[in-house]
Amino acid sequence: MLLPNKLFSYNESVFSKLPIILRALDQPKTPHELLLSLQNTIKSPLELLGALDCLYALKEIEFNEEEGRIVRCLKK
Repeated sequence: MLLPNKLFSYNESVFSKLPIILRALDQPKTPHELLLSLQNTIKSPLELLGALDCLYALKEIEFNEEEGRIVRCLKK
């Protein structure tokens, strides 16, 4: 997971991808569907996983195991 520092700018970091991913999750999607919909923004599956880890830790997303889809958390 890339964090902004002297070597990597904010735009290269995982933090710049978080709002883009949240906008893409207006409808629940599988990880593969999400990767395909963000193929112009996300460079690799590992970059997507790092961003999803951050969003999960922040309780912004959940994984629905029954459907296999990532869902945005609406209640906080």
